[in-house]
Amino acid sequence: MVEEQMEEASTAAAAATPFQLQFDKPIPFQIKMAEWNPEKDLLAMVADDSKVLLHRFNWQRLWTISPGKHITSICWSPDGKIIALGTEDGLVLLHDVENGKMLRTIKSHDVAIVCLNWAEDDPLSRPDKDEFVSYEDRTTRFFPPAPVMPRIGGLSSGDTGLADENEEAIPEFCSASCQRFNILCSGGKDGCVCFSIFGIFPVGKININKIPISVESSGKRNYQLQDASISKVSLSRNLQKLVLLCYGKLVDTDSLSHNYETAALHCLYLDTSIFFNRKNELHQVSQQASSIQDLVEVVRASISLISKQWSNAMNLFREKFSALPNLIAAHGAESSSEDEFLSLLFGTRTSPALHQFLASSLGEAGLKRIAKAVDSAGREIRGVVSEHLQPAVEIISFRLAELRGLARWRSRFQIIGLDEKLIDGVTESIGMLVVQVERFSRVAATVLYLFQNFFTWVLKCVKILLNEPIDQVPAANSELVVIFLKFLLDKDPIKQLLEADERIDYDMDTARHVEQLVVFGGFTDTHFLERSLVKQFNELEDSLKEAFLMPFTTISSQIHCQGLLPLYPVTSADTLSSTCTLTSISFYKQDEDSQPEESSYNLTGYVCFKIPDGSLNKRNCIGVIKDSGNCYTTLSMASLSGFLLHIPDEYVCVDLSLYKDNQIVLLLSEWSPSDSPGRSWMVMLQTQSFSFTPLSRTSPSNIYSLQKLAALDLQLDTDYGKVRSIPHTVSTPLAVSASRGVACVFSSRRHALVYILDEDEDEDEDEVSDME
Repeated sequence: MVEEQMEEASTAAAAATPFQLQFDKPIPFQIKMAEWNPEKDLLAMVADDSKVLLHRFNWQRLWTISPGKHITSICWSPDGKIIALGTEDGLVLLHDVENGKMLRTIKSHDVAIVCLNWAEDDPLSRPDKDEFVSYEDRTTRFFPPAPVMPRIGGLSSGDTGLADENEEAIPEFCSASCQRFNILCSGGKDGCVCFSIFGIFPVGKININKIPISVESSGKRNYQLQDASISKVSLSRNLQKLVLLCYGKLVDTDSLSHNYETAALHCLYLDTSIFFNRKNELHQVSQQASSIQDLVEVVRASISLISKQWSNAMNLFREKFSALPNLIAAHGAESSSEDEFLSLLFGTRTSPALHQFLASSLGEAGLKRIAKAVDSAGREIRGVVSEHLQPAVEIISFRLAELRGLARWRSRFQIIGLDEKLIDGVTESIGMLVVQVERFSRVAATVLYLFQNFFTWVLKCVKILLNEPIDQVPAANSELVVIFLKFLLDKDPIKQLLEADERIDYDMDTARHVEQLVVFGGFTDTHFLERSLVKQFNELEDSLKEAFLMPFTTISSQIHCQGLLPLYPVTSADTLSSTCTLTSISFYKQDEDSQPEESSYNLTGYVCFKIPDGSLNKRNCIGVIKDSGNCYTTLSMASLSGFLLHIPDEYVCVDLSLYKDNQIVLLLSEWSPSDSPGRSWMVMLQTQSFSFTPLSRTSPSNIYSLQKLAALDLQLDTDYGKVRSIPHTVSTPLAVSASRGVACVFSSRRHALVYILDEDEDEDEDEVSDME
């Protein structure tokens, strides 16, 4: 009987307001995650082997990448230009939509990232009196475009071990001053939620196992979640409220006798109004800080490549000249290599060991090879310094000066943790690094000049030993050769500056002069010349981490729990898996008539979820919760309402998704024997067609408010929804795009079907959009 009703209802509904089937394509892979681009007709999918695929609306594949890690979550940036991937080992990978190249790898968690949500500041959420202040990035006035990652002599930045081989430049998405303020939220398996502005600048982290929770039904008792794991997170478009679904036990911290030993799915509401109230300040700070962090990576890669190039050249030099001490020992002499060269320089005497070394072991060809390697390394080092290292540290210095100015505006920026003293310390560190880079340039130029003179002289000696005409060999500068032998054979000044633990010696007169200049400039670091270039860079990094940790800690401390709603108890370990949980969270703008006077922009939060069979004594039920309260008050049971929807027993809900205009899309599949194909249905329901029942207060012994709600039977032969029969047995995921009005369904037989959901969709909107 129910089957006949379903078939009749679908036929009638499809004839009146059918979903338009765009295409049905076979696919050679199993999909476990899929998300539509919010701005373009593009669908990103993650296959069961963690390959990431991007398809156009017409199913033309644009690219496929293999991140080499197990992908556990996916989402798009609000502008649709970046794909964020969460991995099993706690990384967030940001990829460019144009070509799939890696833009950034961020270590956000220590465990698997099970959900991602990227929310952008909605212009409608700004009150008239607080219009968005466009922040001008003044760096472009005084500096050319920021330097990119250096690539030298066939080496890519990936050879440094510091950056992905596809990372070529600082991505514009993090530094564009006209970009809207946005925050990437990532939820970890251990109950931690991380917040990153522009997806790259970490600005907060909370652990839901440690935050105090107030449960209204239990009076003033304090609770905490225990062994909680996050299933889904969603930040509202006005950035003031974070709704997350999590599994865990609710523990009464005041009395162990009131603990709930059974794990449950909870809906947790967090107050994130700090993002809304201080978004202009956070926008300005994060733009500068993100660009600084990018430039720090350029400095790191530059130093690493310089060190690699110089090390390769010196390894060849030492390899060739290491034969001389062995020859000296073989001839029974007790002199050093330096003594042999000095004797040759001033006494025109060549010992048998040195003669054999110059004429046979080294030779003219070997000497020219070394000279070419050192000269090539010198040219490439000068190029890295002038084109990458020096511009990067200078721009960092300017951007830190901008942050220093903001930090002095204490009334606006101290509240987000921008500390003036810490920024002053970082400013001094970068100033010292600028001096160190200039010092390195001078030392490198001097060393390379000494090498050139030494090689010229040795070449003269080799040609004399080989009976070459002397007038073809230019005269050597004896003083420079002596300096070379004195310093370079004993200590390598370039290597010293590239060692992290090296202490540089300098005379007392220089020390006194430097101290006077430093104090005169208003700084405190009078011993920076004792440090190497690398050590100064490490100190800059440490001071940056300390300075940026203050906003991170300050913002984290201002995110607190508004309230918690236990949804249903769970007993099966499989149910605790986020991949088995059918949930969806969305926010819709309230009607102007229903908006409170104190708020000109308010959102209603909806949570839709499937209740496991047997839980709450329900079977085959869908729950929908609505929070109509504003974002300025603690969560109240009076603001929460909901309804339960019973799916006919002959069908199972495969997946679900909240859609625009308070609609729900359900994907149903018919129970059938394993040897016969079943039928499936896609159903769109209007939430306004159902009666939301206020959730009443309950006692601590019965905290599940939904248990008292009577489930409404799903009737498909009414006017409140649309139904479409699907010619395949379907499987998860269901990918729905509210901005494009489309849904993609995947069948168990590896078919992809794309439907147009809106009956008033314009024909020109159905056409494939080109990549922007």
